Amino acid sequence: MGRVYKYGNNIDTYAIIPARYFNITEPKELLRHVMEDIDKDFANNVKRGDIIVAGENFGSGSSRELVPLVLKAKGIKAVIAPTFSRFFYRNAFNIGLPILESEEASKKIDEGDEVNVNLKTGRIVNRTKDETYQAEPYPPFMQELIENDGLVGYVKAKN
Repeated sequence: MGRVYKYGNNIDTYAIIPARYFNITEPKELLRHVMEDIDKDFANNVKRGDIIVAGENFGSGSSRELVPLVLKAKGIKAVIAPTFSRFFYRNAFNIGLPILESEEASKKIDEGDEVNVNLKTGRIVNRTKDETYQAEPYPPFMQELIENDGLVGYVKAKN
């Protein structure tokens, strides 16, 4: 179960990791700046297993794979939104960050709600409101990507 951090539509990659930090090479330092331009307390408050719920087109902007990687490294269990930018969608699976598309969940889940996600079934349970929402479950090969921590782990497991 994870606590929800909720954001609006069109959260772009520059809101997730501001461009002024792209030259940082120390991963721990970079993690201190996640979401700081839209949520100054996020980096200090987020805990492993927490969930981001957002509006339409999450992850728009640049195609940097670093962005979902940093969210995953910060401990985000999953991102739920009605839609994702195509670059973010691809990069999230490449590095093993679970994302779920659900317009209903995006609209009904609020900041601070406690939520469970089942990645195999796409079932999202809001424990705070005692509600259940459905996202499209992943096809088996995409489930394997997530289970193997992304594309590199998947390829290693197959060889």
